[in-house]
Amino acid sequence: MVNSQPDWVRWQKALEVEEKNGFVDLIGNQYRFSEFLCLTFGKPPKLLDSEWRKNWQEMASKFAKYPNLPISDRENLVKLAKSFLQASEAECQKVWQRRSNPTEEPETQETLQELPIPNSQLPTPQLEISLDQPLTEVPKLGITKSRHLAKLGLYTVRDLLFYYPRDHIDYSRRVDISQLEAGETVTIVATIKRCECFTSPKNKKLTILEIVLQDRYAKMRLSRFFAGNQYSNRGWQESIKRRYPVGSIIAASGLVKETKYGLTLQDPEMEMLASPGDNIESINIGRVVPVYPLTEGVPADVVRQAVMAVLPATAKIEDPLVRGLRDRYGLIKLPEAINNIHFPTDSDSKEAARRRLVFDEFFYLQLGFLKRRQTLRQTQASAILAPTGQLVEKFYQVLPFKLTGAQQRVINDILNDLQKTTPMNRLVQGDVGAGKTVVAVVAILAAIQAGYQAALMAPTEVLAEQHYRKLVSWFNLLHLPVELLTGSTKTAKRREIHAQLETGELPLLVGTHALIQDKVNFHSLGLVVIDEQHRFGVHQRAKLQQKGAQPHVLTMTATPIPRTLALTLHGDLDVSQIDELPPGRQAINTVALSGRERNQAYDLIRRELVQGRQVYIVLPLVEESEKLDVRAATVEYEKLQESVFPEFKVGLLHGRMTSAEKDQAINDFRENQTQILVATTVIEVGVDVPNATVMLIENAERFGLSQLHQLRGRVGRGTHKSHCLLMSSSTSADSRQRLSVLEQSQDGFFISEMDLRFRGPGQVLGTRQSGLPDFALASLVEDQEVLNLARDAAELVMLQDQHLQNSLLKAELEYRYQKLMGGSILT
Repeated sequence: MVNSQPDWVRWQKALEVEEKNGFVDLIGNQYRFSEFLCLTFGKPPKLLDSEWRKNWQEMASKFAKYPNLPISDRENLVKLAKSFLQASEAECQKVWQRRSNPTEEPETQETLQELPIPNSQLPTPQLEISLDQPLTEVPKLGITKSRHLAKLGLYTVRDLLFYYPRDHIDYSRRVDISQLEAGETVTIVATIKRCECFTSPKNKKLTILEIVLQDRYAKMRLSRFFAGNQYSNRGWQESIKRRYPVGSIIAASGLVKETKYGLTLQDPEMEMLASPGDNIESINIGRVVPVYPLTEGVPADVVRQAVMAVLPATAKIEDPLVRGLRDRYGLIKLPEAINNIHFPTDSDSKEAARRRLVFDEFFYLQLGFLKRRQTLRQTQASAILAPTGQLVEKFYQVLPFKLTGAQQRVINDILNDLQKTTPMNRLVQGDVGAGKTVVAVVAILAAIQAGYQAALMAPTEVLAEQHYRKLVSWFNLLHLPVELLTGSTKTAKRREIHAQLETGELPLLVGTHALIQDKVNFHSLGLVVIDEQHRFGVHQRAKLQQKGAQPHVLTMTATPIPRTLALTLHGDLDVSQIDELPPGRQAINTVALSGRERNQAYDLIRRELVQGRQVYIVLPLVEESEKLDVRAATVEYEKLQESVFPEFKVGLLHGRMTSAEKDQAINDFRENQTQILVATTVIEVGVDVPNATVMLIENAERFGLSQLHQLRGRVGRGTHKSHCLLMSSSTSADSRQRLSVLEQSQDGFFISEMDLRFRGPGQVLGTRQSGLPDFALASLVEDQEVLNLARDAAELVMLQDQHLQNSLLKAELEYRYQKLMGGSILT
């Protein structure tokens, strides 16, 4: 039996295969296509009532005549059958639901009238579409298309409406053939002067459809290619020719391309018209066509047709943004934006729609951040710290240098925070060498003089050791103890530190991830300082904060990030910038070199070494494997020691060395026991040797600009002129352009902005712990102006309605913020 049980997928598949093959009445294993459809419609599903069954019988009689129909009528009948099957499937589901739930009131049945002629549209029962309606219940979609959409994670009408295109192809510009220019996307309307369909003489498996078009002024040739033996059939080729009869009018859209025969349209979309001025019905021709993100097995047209089917539901979308807010920021209404992001009438309407939807993505993220900050500020802090006291004043006296204006400004921001009853949550950004540690020490001393303890956590032992050394030199002058806790700390020392923390006699502990271990318990932790905080995970930072009762939190980074990234990642933090370097800090001479100039680099290094200076030579992580990284560093170390600089002592430092080996290598270099340190990026932060005056970075094109700037900051810390040599093996213009930014600028904030433009936020931050929200449309590179407006709008809303009594806005915030951030708390 062809139709013992409804097999909607199989029937639709048969129609799709026939359509794909040009309506040739394909021959299957048992039946021709027309025979199969005739038998199918001859056995209506038992769930259907008499009116529906009558229409099925009518369809069966139409497919009995299919072999004798012209191609155009076959095409119309197949389209009619596809729509009819979708409507029938929806009707069967309704009947089944009524029978499964007999207690529910029966719905009013809507029946089909007598079937129209094949080239008319099927008058399917009209159902009102709601936003939360499953796509399977949308009449024009049905089960088959809904299965495709489910592969994209789209299950409801709302899901589909908010599934934005990733791009658009603009076919809306209609031009004459004489106006065509290569590289443009256009639509032409012209008369068919000749149509041929033939097998390629060079490739028997390739069939070519060739159409010559003419308008008022010129001619052009269009070609479509069909690969496969099934298209070599002469009957199929003749049927295709009949679809494009000479003298008829055709609309064609595509990308204009130069060929040896002149200009043509690449892979054109074509539609027959009744007259030159006739309306174009296709969703792919003569309009701005949306291009959606797809996955394997999901045709582009399925998504476009599905979106078109549910667009009327935009009328049910309520706009959470009040008119005053929209007018203030020049935004169109949300329903209009949804319509125009999918099928814009022109480029202006598309841009207006995109601007509104990008604004929304940023706005709800910023509103969520501000709401989080408000919640934090409503939490009572255990530590209320006075801004002045003996320790802070004494520290100012023992400092051998004067603070810069920027340092003093940031210290004032911090001290103001510490006087409040709510916990501080501030990020301090400062360029390499800007003096962030001094600023942090003032905050630490404010906590200690108020009777609280402080903790400073750094991501690596090298950096933690560096901080500890600096703090010891200052704290000794203040007669204060400070200890270091890392993975390398001996067991006996570790126990001693734990005991001193619990009694409160140890006011400050510096360390790595070791600080968040369960056995580390503070007596009264009042301040947490996290350096290079982007290198820690969310939970690691939170775990340290939980060591105290709502301690103040100061985070620091020597990797400045642009304001757009800071707002997107740290929108709930107060941000301070140390944007001024201490006086006397020299600019570092930075030069990009090619492999041919290596000897010049070695000559400069040798001159510096002869004068008693020291040199870093850094190698990149060539592969993900740490072993390959070690091998590269080891090979370079041996070559430099044996062949290039045998008269000097060369040291080696890489990430797979033990902590003791790393300490030894750094100490040897610090004490000038080794003059050259060959290292991987483990020295990016934390190694401070004022006598080092040259930084040579191999394969510099493999690094991001911000990372190169960090590495460059290892030199220029003394009184002697320093040099950074960027050795690159790349000949690409992009690499050269990127490295020239470092040659021209020493400003970390400018460099990070350029890095963002060159590489994008994911690469700048690193994908592993970037914490970036998942935006559908917004770009942190292209939409900075909109982000700033959205932040301004969010602050305005919180000022006027801090409890969000606008229930529509509150509900949208909860939905959007959770979706954007995946429910995670960033800081």
